[in-house]
Amino acid sequence: MIESVEAEVVVEVTPVNIKNGEPAISHITKAFKTGKHVVTTNKGPLALAMPALTELAEYNNVYLRFSGTVGGGTPMLEFAKRCLAGDKILSIRGILNGTTNYILTEMAQNGVSFQEALLNAQKLGYAEREPSMDIDGFDTACKVVILANWILGKKVTLKDIDITGIRNVPLVTLDEAAKKGNTVKLIGSIEDDKASVKPTEIPKSNPLCVSGVLNAITFSTEFAGEQTLVGKGAGGVETASAVLRDLLDIRRKLATKLLN
Repeated sequence: MIESVEAEVVVEVTPVNIKNGEPAISHITKAFKTGKHVVTTNKGPLALAMPALTELAEYNNVYLRFSGTVGGGTPMLEFAKRCLAGDKILSIRGILNGTTNYILTEMAQNGVSFQEALLNAQKLGYAEREPSMDIDGFDTACKVVILANWILGKKVTLKDIDITGIRNVPLVTLDEAAKKGNTVKLIGSIEDDKASVKPTEIPKSNPLCVSGVLNAITFSTEFAGEQTLVGKGAGGVETASAVLRDLLDIRRKLATKLLN
């Protein structure tokens, strides 16, 4: 279908697969080779092969857009790429997964165990029945890969990220942090040549310290200091708005090419 249909853009929204990226990688590469732009919300192919996919898009003179993969409807990628274009981004730190943030918030505020908080998240639809992608840090790690490549120009893939999830965070750790005016959040970070995902103790006064299923990201820049963006990280309508945003971006770029 991708090969035969006369279309300008392929919107790729198949489920995430971080084992081999399929079928999304095949869909995306076929689209590129037939001269079609791609908008995707799928983190899998980007986490596994983002440098190669970016090069393939450039080689075929097409656009690859994926703002829905990080931050959902919150324009984290666009903010860094456009609004901070005149500055140098030195490092990135963020809470990039709403499920783990909800679980840690429940544990800290209500004193419940990890298992009880996870069960609550599943009942509310925040966590999948098989939640390892979220709680073991892989979802956050995929987003760290995308940020590192797209914003900082680092050619990294999922295997380059040091990953520790929240499965083994005990309630006592959160209690001890609270006594110091801190809490524990799953933080994805990129600084210098290190990229990691791990439970990290941060002050409750830190702008990153958001509760519930919210996401937050801080860009540390050379001139403007720290810039923090907070918003919903997932959701059907939010992700749809990101897809539309990407389609409009491609449309603008094509219009500019015609004018030139």
